[in-house]
Amino acid sequence: MKPFLIFILLFCSANIQAQEIQKVVSGKLIHIEKFPSQYVEARNIDIWLPENYDGTKKFAVLYMHDGQMLFDAATTWNKQSWNVDDVASKMLHENKLKDFIIVGIWNSGKNRYPDYLPQKAFESLRGSEKDTAIFQLKKHLKSDVDFIPNADNYLQFILKELKPMIDKNYSVHMDKKNTFISGSSMGGLISLYAICEYPEVFGGAACISTHWIAPYVNANNPLPQEFLNYFTANLPDPKNHKLYFDSGDQDIDAPYIFWQEKFDLVLKQKGYSKKNWVSHHFKGKGHSEIYWNERLETPLLFLLGK
Repeated sequence: MKPFLIFILLFCSANIQAQEIQKVVSGKLIHIEKFPSQYVEARNIDIWLPENYDGTKKFAVLYMHDGQMLFDAATTWNKQSWNVDDVASKMLHENKLKDFIIVGIWNSGKNRYPDYLPQKAFESLRGSEKDTAIFQLKKHLKSDVDFIPNADNYLQFILKELKPMIDKNYSVHMDKKNTFISGSSMGGLISLYAICEYPEVFGGAACISTHWIAPYVNANNPLPQEFLNYFTANLPDPKNHKLYFDSGDQDIDAPYIFWQEKFDLVLKQKGYSKKNWVSHHFKGKGHSEIYWNERLETPLLFLLGK
């Protein structure tokens, strides 16, 4: 794939909040414009409530990144979406999933990479490796300033500002057994980072088309190994956590397989088994909301299945 197209897919796929409010075909979507934060830029939040939500019983919560791409293709930059409400509603009607709501967290556009790139892994880089990573990130993001990660603050925003609001205003379970986090590409990385940093909060993470190579593919990229080192040292207890991974084998997804297979070996060594971890490779599939929609049932069933 040409570099320009890669840039478009990775950067624009979650671009800015200047889009129409999303609509759903099933359930109810509550839109919060520019939810304020002391940790990150204000951003929009979409809360999806299924048809049977009436406040009389507790629901699990699935937090999802890149929220502007989740529900309505008519509003997105590439006219694609996950159509999460369609998939979730179908599975709930078939009694495959426990009751849950979805909290879609819009990204802020230009600060998506700083918010989503695992901060402690980046900060462990030293010398020429860190210089290389900063140079490549500046180049990828077309920025004149050095890259400064903000993932720790992004997670603080979720834990200290967003989750308390959800817990207070909606009929939801607050424990980790019923609190999950998910995303694709860079959203996959930050989901894994979230459960490693806060295993007492999140009971499961779905990391879809996890962008192990952030932000570039060449032999001098130090970030994938540093991600691997951090996650190896900080994996949550397999006894009470679930981890889902997948990727395609086309375009941007193709190099993910090498790093995912290396991490799969780590997961086995750390005591993960089929009960609490899966890694899928989907042949002939690439890196877009169309493909993530096609296989969304798989991570939903793994995290929320009855």
